[in-house]
Amino acid sequence: MADLLDYPLPKLEERFAAMGEPAYRARQVYQWLWQKGVVDPEKMTNLAKPLRARLAEELSVVLPTVARLQESGDGTIKLLLELADGEAVETVLIPEKDHYTLCLSTQVGCAMACAFCATGTLGFIRQMRPGEILSQILHARRVLEERGSELALRNLVFMGMGEPLNNLDNVLASLETITSELGLNFSTRRVTVSTVGVPDKLERLGEAGLASLAVSLHAPTQELRERIMPRAARACPLPELMDRLMRYPLKPRQRITFEYILLGGINDSPAHARDLVRLFSSFRGSKPKINLIAFNPPAQGPSLGFRAPSPEDVEQFQELLRNKDITVMLRKSKGQDIGAACGQLRAAHEFAPEP
Repeated sequence: MADLLDYPLPKLEERFAAMGEPAYRARQVYQWLWQKGVVDPEKMTNLAKPLRARLAEELSVVLPTVARLQESGDGTIKLLLELADGEAVETVLIPEKDHYTLCLSTQVGCAMACAFCATGTLGFIRQMRPGEILSQILHARRVLEERGSELALRNLVFMGMGEPLNNLDNVLASLETITSELGLNFSTRRVTVSTVGVPDKLERLGEAGLASLAVSLHAPTQELRERIMPRAARACPLPELMDRLMRYPLKPRQRITFEYILLGGINDSPAHARDLVRLFSSFRGSKPKINLIAFNPPAQGPSLGFRAPSPEDVEQFQELLRNKDITVMLRKSKGQDIGAACGQLRAAHEFAPEP
């Protein structure tokens, strides 16, 4: 049985047409799902009873279950969601000054095997369907509503488990619903897709124009990238990646963000900062922005063999970039105590619900 949550609006209208139903009925159902969060056809009160019954028979709604909820001392909330087949993924609500950001997963596991990322230790298990990706947002909104949160969910980042561009068809389908006025109605400026860089698929994401782009860089040279991100570096060598990014289509005032995790003694020296300056000196696109994240060993899960950089090294690295007129932000890593920080998501059943 097909899952209603998997359908972007145009596909849902096609399905309703095949059922002999007018397009406006599909739009009504779509609004119930995404604007009101109602997933039971019986509660869609402006639909005729026969249609509600038919929907229940032909188009199910398969929501993951919340297997575990953990809250960090800094207010970060991590949800372990169990999917219909028993697999599990994690999604994280990150509190900001005046809103929440939700970190979304797109695959169960990940094939990229970046050395510093706990998800990579799982390997690739399977793709997530559009409805499974979108269900994370429904659950996050419900959690905030139940807690009476004064802060709304305003930003979405595809930076959880998996490489989004390796599940691009399903990611694009979910983005259609996320940005649709009749759907979740997020501004494209408040949605970011993060990737290590996947040739050809980068161009498709840019052409869709449904999200901003963040690139997981983490190394200023091809040699170092091969050491800590071997599969990504081989799939798209750094010179090729930068060339593709210089041709990436951007909207007015939009720019690419580069993510750079500082690993103590690995990529955090002044020499690495100067290499990064050189890398961007020939960047002919709009002026990039660099988000620095200081690595911290995970509180849960496997030891990844890396250490945190010293505060002095972080400050020196940041200042070297700023002195070269590069926009750089030091992003505080939140959710450390519950394994929800950058690179730490690992949905394994050893973290399943406590009895």
